[in-house]
Amino acid sequence: MDFLKSFLGIAAELTFLFIIISFAISLLQGYIPYEKIERKLTGGNRFLASIIAIVFAFITPFCSCSTIPVVVNMLKNKIPFSITMVFLFASPVLDPTILTIMGVVMGWKVTALYTLITSMLSIVIGFSLDKLGFERHVKNVVMKGYEQPNRKFNWRYAVSETLSLMKNVYPYLLFGAFIGAAIHGLVPTHFIAEWFGHDQWWLIPIAAIIGIPLYIRLSSMIPISQILIAKGMALGPVMALMISSAGASLPEVVLLKSIFRKQLVIAFVLSVITMSTVSGFVFFFV
Repeated sequence: MDFLKSFLGIAAELTFLFIIISFAISLLQGYIPYEKIERKLTGGNRFLASIIAIVFAFITPFCSCSTIPVVVNMLKNKIPFSITMVFLFASPVLDPTILTIMGVVMGWKVTALYTLITSMLSIVIGFSLDKLGFERHVKNVVMKGYEQPNRKFNWRYAVSETLSLMKNVYPYLLFGAFIGAAIHGLVPTHFIAEWFGHDQWWLIPIAAIIGIPLYIRLSSMIPISQILIAKGMALGPVMALMISSAGASLPEVVLLKSIFRKQLVIAFVLSVITMSTVSGFVFFFV
């Protein structure tokens, strides 16, 4: 009974937030000048272009797998490799809907710090891979059937997009609520506090590594993280797990293999683990 009550409470809160925020963001999509943004990304000022890439990643809510067609389109349009990599790392971890839910559930201070860290590390890693010459490991891929998601502002599109997001993302949100409710009701508080508490720094790199094969989407991790933190788990390992699972899933790695050679795929996975670990330690010490 406690499990059902906990699950329904978490699910109801997340459902309300998800529908309202998704609908609002879908309405605003018509105002986003995608073609103008793409032209800015090819400009000579790489730092400014990287900031624009972060903004572009934020306003294009994709999971890690659906980011790949956009990356291919950017490479096809001769957008610099470093800027494309910034987008690749930032896009799956900077979803406006999920960040808003994160702010409500986990607090705006945590969300702001999360956004700042992932944005900065995406830029650093993107430029580092470029400086190390990994651009030579990009395959010559021709993409077909991709269109920029630029549509006119209208209510019908907003409703359609919200329903589409509900179909593709909402099940993961419910899955996260289910796991969170199970942890809340079945896992003893003292167990999590003892084994996953603030003094267990070594859990951060472990969480960063195990998050990749788990393929727990960011939308699922929010309610799970909320319960784990409430039970006493340190914020550092939670964030490391959240970022690695969202940033580099196994399906995404398989898709990347079709456009990147293995050297760049390996560098991508190691970069996500590095991003997750560094972020985890930042949250560990704040």
